[in-house]
Amino acid sequence: MSQSVCTSSLWERLRETRKTFPHVSTILIGLFLSTSLLSCQNSAPTTAVLRFTAIPDDNTTELREKFRPVAKYLQKQLGVPVEYIPSSDYGASVAMFRNGDIQLAWFGGLTGVQARLAVPGAHAIVQGIEDREYYSYFIANISTGLQASDEFPLGIRNLRFTFGSPMSTSGRLMPEYFIQKYTGTSPGKFFSKPYGFSGSHNKTAEQVCSGVFDVGVLNYRVYDKMIATHKIDSTHCRVIWKTPAYADYNFTAHPDLETTYGSGFTERLKQALLQMNDKLLAGFNRTSLIEAKDEEFDAILQIAKQLNLAR
Repeated sequence: MSQSVCTSSLWERLRETRKTFPHVSTILIGLFLSTSLLSCQNSAPTTAVLRFTAIPDDNTTELREKFRPVAKYLQKQLGVPVEYIPSSDYGASVAMFRNGDIQLAWFGGLTGVQARLAVPGAHAIVQGIEDREYYSYFIANISTGLQASDEFPLGIRNLRFTFGSPMSTSGRLMPEYFIQKYTGTSPGKFFSKPYGFSGSHNKTAEQVCSGVFDVGVLNYRVYDKMIATHKIDSTHCRVIWKTPAYADYNFTAHPDLETTYGSGFTERLKQALLQMNDKLLAGFNRTSLIEAKDEEFDAILQIAKQLNLAR
């Protein structure tokens, strides 16, 4: 309700009060009016909340720890309320972006492509400096006897294998592409046993290291960090192959930002992201952020279409 409408409503209520209770003192009515006018002022429209999400490539607790400080930083820099919204899975993050429930997302290469296809006018604006040349690790449980090699590990054919999320760039899309490239066939035909989907990179590492699966594939930065923080043990699982490089993660901005906050807001947002300090960057495992362009993900788009993961 606007302040003028609210004030008009108060005068109407005041007249009705005088008719119903003619003996109410002028002082009491004055107190009522002044308090209500203050309420009118406080009910003036507030700035819309900028909501953003991130693909759930890690557990929920760690994702909140990564991105809530980013929300506070952006709120201070941009002068608008900012809120981090957790996503239940990769598909949900794309759906929220498509429906306009969020206006900014930290997507993987595949989910970013899917989101931009779904929302004309959306653009990749920022990426980690590491994201221009990203890659995946194929890892194996020590019990398999597999060793690190520069060649694709054809010996995994008869072993229990897991991808990460079905919509992960580094945990599914690019690994599947490389499996087809180096074996000449799809994973379903290459593997002699049914393969799985762990759901996330950290789960892939945990399941391979514990022996639930013999071999798996995941984001290299997640594996390296889990080793460095002793969440998994290199005496239980090891890297056996590193894929060729490809483009991956990026912040993608919704076109609603311009209509909600005014022309030029997306550029302001991009500059704020580019200026984040080392502490914030370390939260989501990046050393610096750089500008991103949609065309940098054209190869991801073509592979996604080839594997029927984008239209």
